[in-house]
Amino acid sequence: MDKRLQAFERLLIIMDELREQCPWDKKQTNETLRSLTIEETYELSDAILKGDYEEIKKELGDLFLHLVFYSKIGDEKGKFDVSDVLNSVCEKLIHRHPHIYSDVKVKDEEEVKQNWEQLKLKEGNRSVLGGVPNSMPSLVKALRMQDKAAQVGFDWLTKDDVWGKVDEELQEFKEAEGVEKEEEFGDLLFSLVNYARWLKINPDDALEKTNRKFKYRFECIEDYARKHGKRMEDMTLAEMDEIWEMAKKK
Repeated sequence: MDKRLQAFERLLIIMDELREQCPWDKKQTNETLRSLTIEETYELSDAILKGDYEEIKKELGDLFLHLVFYSKIGDEKGKFDVSDVLNSVCEKLIHRHPHIYSDVKVKDEEEVKQNWEQLKLKEGNRSVLGGVPNSMPSLVKALRMQDKAAQVGFDWLTKDDVWGKVDEELQEFKEAEGVEKEEEFGDLLFSLVNYARWLKINPDDALEKTNRKFKYRFECIEDYARKHGKRMEDMTLAEMDEIWEMAKKK
């Protein structure tokens, strides 16, 4: 037997045993697993950003376990089993890749994405935005909605047009007052996400890298304060800025 199939079968057997014998595993439901799955997904994201393949392997294993767990619960309820889950995604992939499994011709990646969205509409989706989860983080959601809308032609013509929209929204934000300030700030962020999309920059990845830089440099200031017996509140901004610049060089 293929070693991949052996490994998957082993996981299925262990899942059956845990569900029958472990007090904790017996009690789990879709609802109790949900937040844990989200946490595991973020841990995988962290490992990917670090480029740590050993950690990526570990976190993928945790996610595989969760997927098998949900499938086991579905089987117990008589709704579906793991074979239904896997066959369902196989059928979807075959249907949405007619350039591989049929005689459709495509010229590039963009045409593949356009065909994908058109096929989803033919399958009964009422909107190309219907597949974007409401609970998705706002920055990621903005990028996904813009990308999906672009696949059906709702997009700017040039990168300069997009930057012009950023300038327009920035000016409107500067002029806004009161509660309108928040709305205009949202519009400005949305337009910046769109510009990032045109540059093929993932804004969530870019912001996370900046978050990590900020965290490292700020913690350098905290370390300096501890080593010199100082409280950060008593340090001058000039002192902190000097350490910040030293951290940047590292």
